[in-house]
Parts: sequence; structure tokens; C-alpha cells
Amino acid sequence: MIEVVLRAVRVDVGSATPLLLLEEVAGERVLPIFVGTPEAAAIAYALQGVEAPRPMSHDLMGHVITALGARLFSVEITELVAGTFYANLRMLRGGEEVVVSARPSDAVALALRVGAPILVSDALMASEGRVMDLSEEEEDEEAPVIDVADEADLVAELRAFLDRVDPEDFGK
Repeated sequence: MIEVVLRAVRVDVGSATPLLLLEEVAGERVLPIFVGTPEAAAIAYALQGVEAPRPMSHDLMGHVITALGARLFSVEITELVAGTFYANLRMLRGGEEVVVSARPSDAVALALRVGAPILVSDALMASEGRVMDLSEEEEDEEAPVIDVADEADLVAELRAFLDRVDPEDFGK
């Protein structure tokens, strides 16, 4: 497994879809993962240290893990199958390892909140990792960084999504 850090949350201009850029700690490859807008907002909040008046879903999950006597010791992004990334939460509870499948966006959001390392499988980084220049001095007009200051825009986009979604859409 390769340890990575979240270098940026950006928006792909072509698809208007947020993506995470996970960069190797001891290397130069970056693993881009497309995520949903609400997940990108949750991750951006964690990066900025934004405290909600009530626990957000990922805060709640961290509290539940702790309340059950477990500790999240890492999240692992393990594979890409038919265009979908898979991840695991690796926890310790009572001296036993517990592994729970998760979406990478949820795993990353949780890891950021509890300070757990983010890992990517060697095979996945070898096949999907890209060398990218992520220097902060350069502004990439193709992929603007999501800023928490744009919270009103994100909330408006989420509300618009909620206005047009049907509960039946989730069963498909």
C-alpha cells in the first residue's frame, strides 16, 4: 500500500464533477477520483476545519466508531472495477481488526476528521496514478479548487439536486 495525502478537491470543467487528487507521500503520482458534490463539500469542510453546529455524517461515523471502542487506523482505496473505485475502513476493536467496505469519498472524509492515514493499493496507483504538477503557485484554469468560501454555491447546487431527485432514483 502507498500512503497518499489529499492535495486538492477540484472540479473537472468538462463534466462539472468534483474530483479528489490524492498524491503519493513518497512519490510524484496522483490518483484522481471523481466524487459527488455533497461529498466534495464534506471533504472541503474537513480540510478547512469547519465545525457544524451538529455532527455531520462523517463526524457522526467517527463518534460511533469511538463509542463502540474501535479506532480507525487507516483507509485503503483498493481497486477500480467498471469505473467505480472501492475502499475499506480498517479499524481495531478489542485487539481485532475490523474491515468495512466504503466509498472512497466517505473513507477520505472520515480519515480527514479522525487523522487516519489514507492508503492506495500499489496496483491501483500503478494503473491509474498520473504525474501531475500540483504546485500551489500555478492556477489551473481547467480544474478550479473548491473553496469553502463558495459554500452558498454548493448549498444552492445541493438544494437544486434535492428539488429534482425522486426517492425511486436511489433504488435503481
